[in-house]
Amino acid sequence: MSHLEIKNLHVNIEGKEILKGLSLTINKGEVHAIMGPNGTGKSTLAYTLMGHPNYTVTEGEVIFKGQNILELEPDERSRTGIFLAFQYPVAIPGVTVANFLRSAINARSRAENPEDKGMPIPEFRKFLKEHMDMLKMDHAFAGRYLNDGFSGGEKKRAEILQMAALRPEIAILDETDSGLDIDALRIVSEGVNALSGPDLGVLVITHYQRLLNYIKPQFVHVMMGGRIVESGGPDLALHLEEHGYDWIREKVEA
Repeated sequence: MSHLEIKNLHVNIEGKEILKGLSLTINKGEVHAIMGPNGTGKSTLAYTLMGHPNYTVTEGEVIFKGQNILELEPDERSRTGIFLAFQYPVAIPGVTVANFLRSAINARSRAENPEDKGMPIPEFRKFLKEHMDMLKMDHAFAGRYLNDGFSGGEKKRAEILQMAALRPEIAILDETDSGLDIDALRIVSEGVNALSGPDLGVLVITHYQRLLNYIKPQFVHVMMGGRIVESGGPDLALHLEEHGYDWIREKVEA
């Protein structure tokens, strides 16, 4: 079974240590949620896993498919089957959603088979329409420039559309619920759930229980001080919603 194994990960940004020995294993078919106070390193973890250049790994390794992905460039990590849905997706004026997705799909296919000619345009159009329907997106959306002038909900739907196109084996969702109203949250979550299954491991990073009402994790972890300090099942998220983090701080300090 393919899995992502994070071992004793230490990460600095601008000389300040943010992650301080974080370890976690995510198997395909599992949904993990990471919660925790602001500034504890949740987004740092997501960006480090995908190779953001501002984050310096000083110790530890991240093993996926038998190799340490920390040695790979971001595009190489993506081609191994890892995907990150950003909290704040970047606009790319001049590049349509459709062109971006077809280029991404073809790049992934060529990484697996250099002789691959890419997805034929009629097949891609059918694929795109089916997945846009799943996310309740107007088909005209495909002709718009990626994230340029998009609402918060449109940006997040575009992220999940990319996830559907790339068919990752490990998906990291960095505060996907940020900026979403209830309807958009439900639609985006339904899209994630439709893609979930035995071939996909998911790491959900969130502050709030409300997202976990839709995307239901088997495992919930609490980050504090750059490490995972508490783990449990779905009931842990409900307990945090009711009682906050003070009880965990007291355990850690003790």
